[in-house]
Amino acid sequence: MRSSSYLMEHQQYRPPHKPENHYGIDTVVEDLQAASVSPREFSSFKGIPSPENPPKIVESGLSHELSHPNCTPLPGRHTDRLVATLFYRSTAPRVSNVIPSPQKGPSPQGGQSPSVRAADSDIPPTMAPSSSLDSFPLEPPAAEPEPLDHLYGSHVSSMCITSFLHLLSTFPLPQGVTDYNSAHRCLKLDGGQDRHPLVVELTVSPAPSLDYLSLADLRKHELIYRFEREWNVDVALQSDTLWRRYPRLVVFDMDSTLITQEVIDLLAATIKDPPDLAARVADITHRAMLGELEFDSAFRERVKLLTGLPASIFHELRSVLQVTKGVRPLLRALKRLGVKTAVLSGGFLPLTSWLAGELGIDYAHANEVVVDEATGRFTGEVKGRIVGKERKRELLMEIAEKEGIPLEQVVAVGDGANDLLMMDAAGLGVAWNAKPRVQMEADARLNGDSLLDLLFLFGFSEEEVSQLIA
Repeated sequence: MRSSSYLMEHQQYRPPHKPENHYGIDTVVEDLQAASVSPREFSSFKGIPSPENPPKIVESGLSHELSHPNCTPLPGRHTDRLVATLFYRSTAPRVSNVIPSPQKGPSPQGGQSPSVRAADSDIPPTMAPSSSLDSFPLEPPAAEPEPLDHLYGSHVSSMCITSFLHLLSTFPLPQGVTDYNSAHRCLKLDGGQDRHPLVVELTVSPAPSLDYLSLADLRKHELIYRFEREWNVDVALQSDTLWRRYPRLVVFDMDSTLITQEVIDLLAATIKDPPDLAARVADITHRAMLGELEFDSAFRERVKLLTGLPASIFHELRSVLQVTKGVRPLLRALKRLGVKTAVLSGGFLPLTSWLAGELGIDYAHANEVVVDEATGRFTGEVKGRIVGKERKRELLMEIAEKEGIPLEQVVAVGDGANDLLMMDAAGLGVAWNAKPRVQMEADARLNGDSLLDLLFLFGFSEEEVSQLIA
């Protein structure tokens, strides 16, 4: 159609006075036949818009500016993009840290009470002054940032994204670059009526100058940490490389990662004499995961406490194991992508091998305890080398070498200090609801309720995840 009127285009007679000026190009040419048009030079389009004057298309009131942060680079240059994946912590909302004033009740005369008892105040007792300098810090702790998601929405809001881009602009750019280019995608939406984003992927080009700040240091920067506290999000920073989007081996810890429990604590809970054994074992486990105790010696100590336990307990515990939410669909998605999987556990091989078979995991490695053949009970000894932090790293590298997979395409997921070396050897180390030290050291952190969130780190959207797990 040359105009918006069907009748006008198909009637035999066209009136001389045109009621509208939106005819086709042939009408424009007819009108210009008697006019003189001065020639104008146009620069040829080479596939890359000019950074000085980016092309702009204005159509129906919409303005489209064409930029090239995601185009292939010019010959002789390389892509240098940073991907930031923002996960909103919907399951762990922060509360305001403002301490309200004391709750002063009205006096009988209608005025304010001249004095307020401690029981009538909502100020915690620990905030009161102390007469002892030994029990009171010389300087008050630094105030935590206010939770801005309370003001701008309990999701990854547009103000949150703007704030993050402003934060990145404070870091120096590579030499010769004057400005950032950015783009974002919403990977996951909530279930509300307005469908707010819960996971957002930001692509920034170029990445901050590596001469000033390496990626590892940028992940631990105090400004990033403060931003996460302000907006109640976890920020995963990765270089936008080919390997980020195409992992080929994913290695998991077992206890508190693939399952929600610690197997050795479950074993100790079955022993009723002495009655405090379960608490003692759980305390050693907790301290070992925090990195306060050497894992190998702590494991031997706990196994010693289990002396006399029947080996049949491994079969009995199968029905007790609670698989972490999202693990089964995650492994199904990884299998459809052709990704190899492995579980490297500091626990016990009988349960680890059984769980790997149930979930379809390709490799399983864990510890073996010595069982007395005559009695069928634990002797309190461990057979062979303990699968601790060094052994986990060695096993990860052995599996990758066997499968012909470069370490850049390996992902390691864990929660304890004994997983740090394994996570450091992998191209991407992910802390899953991990201990504080692991949260700080890992490349990325996931603190949600479903391990399926791991796929968002690879750049998959919620729609694509649904296709993978169908």
